[in-house]
Amino acid sequence: LNPDICILDIMLPNKDGFAIADDIRQLNEEVPIIFLTAKTQTEDVVKGFSIGGNDYMRKPFSMEELIVRVQNLLRQKNNSEMSTASASIGKYTFHSHRQTLIFKGEEKKLSFRESELLRLLFENRHQIIERKKILNLLWGDDSFFNSRNLDVYITKIRNYLKGDDAVEIITVKGVGYRFITGSK
Repeated sequence: LNPDICILDIMLPNKDGFAIADDIRQLNEEVPIIFLTAKTQTEDVVKGFSIGGNDYMRKPFSMEELIVRVQNLLRQKNNSEMSTASASIGKYTFHSHRQTLIFKGEEKKLSFRESELLRLLFENRHQIIERKKILNLLWGDDSFFNSRNLDVYITKIRNYLKGDDAVEIITVKGVGYRFITGSK
């Protein structure tokens, strides 16, 4: 079993959430843990974080807030995985932290913006990612000038990846892009 995230209540019938979180940490130090509980005392919050929890939400809670917190922890987890590891993109090896793309032994140095765009596309592979989202995440706004910059960077990355037909950046007209890597 390899979960993406764990959401735990503290007050459970046979074993409390703190003990379960401790068991999880023995097996997996990386999986994000959110405590979702009616326990509101400061010492409970401190204990939750001390055991290795990544977040602590008190009941009653908003489902929208929980979803945003889950998305944030998953994004942090993905960013940390991408920053420490290399990623296989078809026949390429991408090192986002070194800003390099390797193909058939040749290393291509990427600019910061190219590396960030490729990382974002890779993290959202096989899904449509909206232009507006890319622009806001990488440039901070979706102005016309930045939109044209995005077009240039997409073209550059397509050229870098043209050595593998299984890797493709598909334009979804009026929406954004879908990054296909040949395997799901």
